[in-house]
Amino acid sequence: MKPIDIQTNANELYLDCNATTPVLPEIIEAVSHTMETVFGNPSSSHITGLKARYILDTTRQLARKTVGLTSGRLIFTSGATEGIQTAVVSAIYAAMQAEPGNRKTLLLYGATEHKAVPQALEHWNKLLGLNAQLVAIPVNRQGVLDTQFIAQHAKDAAMICTMAVNNETGVVQDLEQLEKVIRQHNPNVPWMVDCVQALGKKALNLDATTIDYAPFSGHKLYGPKGIGFMAVRDAAPYTPLIIGGGQESGQRSGTENLPGIAALNALFELMQDESNNRFQNDDTLQSYRNQLVDALSTAFPSIVFNHDLDISVPTTLNFSVEGVASRDIMDVFDACQIRVSSGSACSSKVTKSFVLDAMGLEEWRSGSAIRLSFGPATQQEEINEACVRIQQAADALRNSCLIVADTNNDNDAQLDGVVQLKYDDHCCYLIIDREAREIAVVDPHPALAGRIENIVSCQHYRVKAVVCSAADSVMSQSIELLLPILIPSQSIDEYDVFGWPKTATGVCDVAPV
Repeated sequence: MKPIDIQTNANELYLDCNATTPVLPEIIEAVSHTMETVFGNPSSSHITGLKARYILDTTRQLARKTVGLTSGRLIFTSGATEGIQTAVVSAIYAAMQAEPGNRKTLLLYGATEHKAVPQALEHWNKLLGLNAQLVAIPVNRQGVLDTQFIAQHAKDAAMICTMAVNNETGVVQDLEQLEKVIRQHNPNVPWMVDCVQALGKKALNLDATTIDYAPFSGHKLYGPKGIGFMAVRDAAPYTPLIIGGGQESGQRSGTENLPGIAALNALFELMQDESNNRFQNDDTLQSYRNQLVDALSTAFPSIVFNHDLDISVPTTLNFSVEGVASRDIMDVFDACQIRVSSGSACSSKVTKSFVLDAMGLEEWRSGSAIRLSFGPATQQEEINEACVRIQQAADALRNSCLIVADTNNDNDAQLDGVVQLKYDDHCCYLIIDREAREIAVVDPHPALAGRIENIVSCQHYRVKAVVCSAADSVMSQSIELLLPILIPSQSIDEYDVFGWPKTATGVCDVAPV
């Protein structure tokens, strides 16, 4: 199969814009035209090269206007990851110029940063031989950085890395407050702010800050992959990551990705044209989010949102449904042609969100997290359709007994016999005698405790037993959690680690042969 043979489903609803975005038609047109017509090398001195140079120079000016940067470097890159590497190499190399005994000993980064940041710090710290200690700046349950911790450690920092908007939760950091704390305790420390998720969602005026490095990525805002840019403050130390050729005034060698730069040109034009209706204003985006919150809350009564909506960009929702693994929700959303991601979308192997873990949220919320994200160009019709399909997805989960029904719904009342509940790869069994109003629970998981308690209390079942079939610490924890709730008349001390009463005896009569 050729790439051109691969097609998107016609009725797909793409709500994973924090991972990447579709490329807008205006941007596709700019890329196509540049590849077909303005194909010259911007470094060539003939007319074909000069036409290419014009696109390069005008895009740089548009980029400066977009992020509020009249002075300093504006460098085109392959994306935010390259910008992060460049910033880290520049800061660490500058720190290495001090005498060994006078070098700063810490590299500070936000505990909820994109993994590209701590991994770059670790890699270049070791490779360049600074041998500083990597220290994560804690966040509170809202995902906001601990400024007191920064105040205590900034004086010893060779670099401080934070972000403007979190990619998993949409939480916005108060950059003005961070700047005040950082500069009060270390006026000259190189400070990088990952601005990837802020572009097009938060107003930026880098000239009004002392941010030293600000990396951006095109594909997070309707551009193609493989193009980005970074802003570098005049006073910031700078060391080229890629050398050889002298492009970008010697600051980033390699022939410029002109089609990608033309894409940014079209993007910036759209962003700065107040007369176009391509991008929605903040009030409209807020109304979209409110509509989605209402739809999700109606569809999933046990939903919790994993971030404070008041301090988050309106285009990101991170939520968990108690007792339902993110994989199950993603599967049924996929079946309804809704594209979302788990809390950590960077790896299919990851079952928990390190961001939510850093925020100190409960384990089940981290393991069940779903991220739904749309973009500034999303239309009302897409949101309306998403709300309809969210309800369809919830109904499908409910009918398959994967979520607890609303108390106004009698689906749970129909359960009888052996019922399987799943959490990731774990299977729990409810043995229900509906007529006798009795239930036994076999192999519960802590993440399913809320669902089991809901079924028991809403249907007024008498719990005959809560047992596990193997010596498993996770299930033993669940036994300890559920027994006092479901059989309050009994003491936990009366049961063994499997949930069986210690006084229970069994006799097996075997007929003589």
